[in-house]
Amino acid sequence: MHTHIDDAADAALLEILTGPVPKAKFSRRDAALDPLMIAAAAASGPHITRNHYHHDFFPGVMLPQHEGSWDWTKWSPNDPKQRRHLTYVSRQAPRRQRLQDAKENDSSRDALPSPKKRRPSLGSAADTTRPTKPVEHVKPVEVKCMARTRIPTPHGPAFLHLYHNNRDTKEHLAIVIDPAQYADPSEASRVSAPPIRSQSLDAVWGDNETEMDRITRGAYVGRLSPTSRRASSPLTSPPPAASDGVPSPLVRIHSECFTGETVGSMRCDCGEQLDEALRLISQPIPVPALSAAAAPTTIPGRGAVIYLRQEGRGIGLLSKIRAYNLQDLGHDTVTANLMLGHGADERGYELAGAILRDLGLGGGLRLLTNNPDKVDALQREGLAVVERVPMVPRSWQGRNPALILANGNGGAEAWQDKDRGAGATLIGGGAVHGADLDKYLRTKVLRMGHILPLWMEDPEQ
Repeated sequence: MHTHIDDAADAALLEILTGPVPKAKFSRRDAALDPLMIAAAAASGPHITRNHYHHDFFPGVMLPQHEGSWDWTKWSPNDPKQRRHLTYVSRQAPRRQRLQDAKENDSSRDALPSPKKRRPSLGSAADTTRPTKPVEHVKPVEVKCMARTRIPTPHGPAFLHLYHNNRDTKEHLAIVIDPAQYADPSEASRVSAPPIRSQSLDAVWGDNETEMDRITRGAYVGRLSPTSRRASSPLTSPPPAASDGVPSPLVRIHSECFTGETVGSMRCDCGEQLDEALRLISQPIPVPALSAAAAPTTIPGRGAVIYLRQEGRGIGLLSKIRAYNLQDLGHDTVTANLMLGHGADERGYELAGAILRDLGLGGGLRLLTNNPDKVDALQREGLAVVERVPMVPRSWQGRNPALILANGNGGAEAWQDKDRGAGATLIGGGAVHGADLDKYLRTKVLRMGHILPLWMEDPEQ
């Protein structure tokens, strides 16, 4: 209970606060530092200032008619319908504090957006904090044989397979030489080597697929004719193994070369190599006798040329043509590619490995190549390369070193084979020769590690 002294003191204080302001002793009532405002700000937390309170915290106090304002004279702590008081989220608080305050607020009030991050300057240390592009997981290579057909060639019949894949939009090919595909399945026991067939081609592609659909795309057995048309069946078990003594099939991984194969350019031996590969694969295969009483025999040649659409060692025809001009200026093929911003060899062989597996040739093959990188690439793909078969240029085969030195013209006439007929490319059964070819082959040996003897340098080699 207050005493009379306290009442008198309160009355005196009230008179001082409400009475006229003395000029000499008391400051004005509308002073810049309002004790009530300071007390409210301090009670709300360290992140609330007088400016926040006046302009943003209680808009209804300043503007009673403002939309969403609240008349605090009617507030009752026991009324459940009263508007809920929200924690103020400062625009100037640290982000972690704003996020925490936003979680405490009711969903009826949105949290303030975080300020935009300033883009760090180029070359600054902050560059290392930028989000990096996620590493893309490369899908396994998938190939599908879309069509197969018989093609007669100067070296005998072959089957052309056209493949699609999940890596690029190019149509890569496989030229399969295997007369066993003509055989009837009932005669398989009399065939010394299983037929080379595409598993994806013989598979069933849909419930609505008809027998004619399968035959049209090449999924048939035997040989098509007006009286013979029988679709093949999907492969349900591994193909039978070849008979004892039958060598592994001969395989060539060949990259497309428009200039060498179609135009007949002698800057490279690509056209000659394609024809020579088909010729070698088509040669009859000698099979040793299984017993002393049996006589040696032969079976038709079998194998495949995997034709990849990677022109100019993977740089494309446009860059390849430009590289030719750089070669005329004195640069070799490797330097010309590098000057154009490409690698010396940008080819890949993952698709070749997938095609060979689809043809059932992954278990063992003999590879026609002078390039050890191709052998390593196929082995990394899980294929078994049991032998590397060299491909010596025709103009180098049987060269007479004395004739080369005497004529000084590269010795093109030293290669002579009157029995050779037409070939599969514009070069045909002939031989590529000349100074451009020798320079090209020399670069392959000295700068790319191809396994070939340099006949033009040392006749004793």
